[in-house]
Amino acid sequence: MATYALVHGAWDGGWSWRGVARDLQAAGHEVFTPTLTGHGERVHLASPEIGLDTHIMDIVNMFRYEKLQDVTLVGISYGGMVITGVAERVPEQIKELIYLDAFVPHDGESMADLVTPEFWAALEQAAAQYGDG
Repeated sequence: MATYALVHGAWDGGWSWRGVARDLQAAGHEVFTPTLTGHGERVHLASPEIGLDTHIMDIVNMFRYEKLQDVTLVGISYGGMVITGVAERVPEQIKELIYLDAFVPHDGESMADLVTPEFWAALEQAAAQYGDG
């Protein structure tokens, strides 16, 4: 059977994949649904220093410590940014990438390049108003 790693989007956590994970496991697959640093039940770790590189390393380290090989890596929404970075760092461990309604950046692109200026401005405003930037 296959090994899946399912990466959630922004404002979510690994638990958001619960139903999908159960279905895949019932079919005999191995499934990993990590929560990215600063998200979901790990929100207590949020800080201005946490960013895309941290989230990429969350998944790369999961691959390393779980000794994962031939993984089907799935990202939804912001998770597409994450899995793209993971694929650059450990391509030999990935069987396939699946972008599920996800951002698919080209080399050098950030989220700011992939959303409308109005959406990006709203994110910056929320960060300034409710967070530490």
